Amino acid sequence: MSPVSSPPAPAGYDLAADRDVQLLQRAGQIATELRTAVERRIVGQQHIVDGILTAMMANGHVLLVGVPGLAKTLIISTLAEALHLKFSRIQFTPDLMPTDITGTDVIEEDKITGKRVFRFVPGPIFANIVLADEINRTPPKTQAALLEAMQERDVTAAGTTYHLDPPFFVLATQNPIEQEGTYPLPEAQLDRFMFDLRIGYPDRAEEEKIATLTTEVQDVEVNPVVHGDEIIELQKLVRRIPVPPSIVSYAVRLARSTRPGGEEQAAVARRYISWGAGPRASQYLVLGAKARAAFRGVPTPTMQDVHDIVPAILAHRIVVNFDAEAEGLSTRDVIAELISESRKWT
Repeated sequence: MSPVSSPPAPAGYDLAADRDVQLLQRAGQIATELRTAVERRIVGQQHIVDGILTAMMANGHVLLVGVPGLAKTLIISTLAEALHLKFSRIQFTPDLMPTDITGTDVIEEDKITGKRVFRFVPGPIFANIVLADEINRTPPKTQAALLEAMQERDVTAAGTTYHLDPPFFVLATQNPIEQEGTYPLPEAQLDRFMFDLRIGYPDRAEEEKIATLTTEVQDVEVNPVVHGDEIIELQKLVRRIPVPPSIVSYAVRLARSTRPGGEEQAAVARRYISWGAGPRASQYLVLGAKARAAFRGVPTPTMQDVHDIVPAILAHRIVVNFDAEAEGLSTRDVIAELISESRKWT
């Protein structure tokens, strides 16, 4: 925890520079080592791990949506161990208060002067990886305290602003089937999350392996793969990676194609979408593609890097209409059609 200060401007990207070459190679190595570390405890869910790693490199936050028992919490805690970062878990409940997240001022007596003074006691938000477990089980006021910290990356208490030390990630979980006693996040707050990752059921072979491994005696140790300073350095590298103008143009057109009434609206959007994605979707499509390129150890992203992250970026940023619901189409079904239509643009 430290006072707010302006971050230094990133240096220019230079593939010829030895350090940038080393960082690209190291990024690919880290991705492989982190996947291996998670696989020691988790069966399957590879796309979830890749999504979290991509968001981490892009300095974004992730919403994990899945029914109970799919190892959402275990994936996050295992990654925290492998990343060697300070980890904090907040269990969201209806009676959780904003100060339970951000921290509060307490009165204590100065032993030397005998005077009473206020001292700020940091809350669990002051960590590098924060697990917001069942974020939709707490009222909007408390949700907003977390979401403000996510956006601003600082906390203000009694007129003093405290910066959240980087790297800082929020990984929130949400149960999609049990809605009684919940407070769903509105679209404007969902937009703060870079990715919306959906965790599905394992296939039969994976479930048999899970049933075997979790009913045996096991003590799987996860060793640290990367430290915070190196993560920050890799995040700066991602910002320096150049993007071909065609990739930027495609990402922007894809986001704009979801907006009803716009000149670039896609045919599938005209039929099935009532509310489209905002400019943040364009930004995250470009940034996420750059992060995926870094994890592959290559100096520039491809169109496939964009396609791979479209569902996770658009799923919580568009609202489908009654026609889609009447035809039994989910948001991700509509996005799949949008991607298929967009391939004709290139």
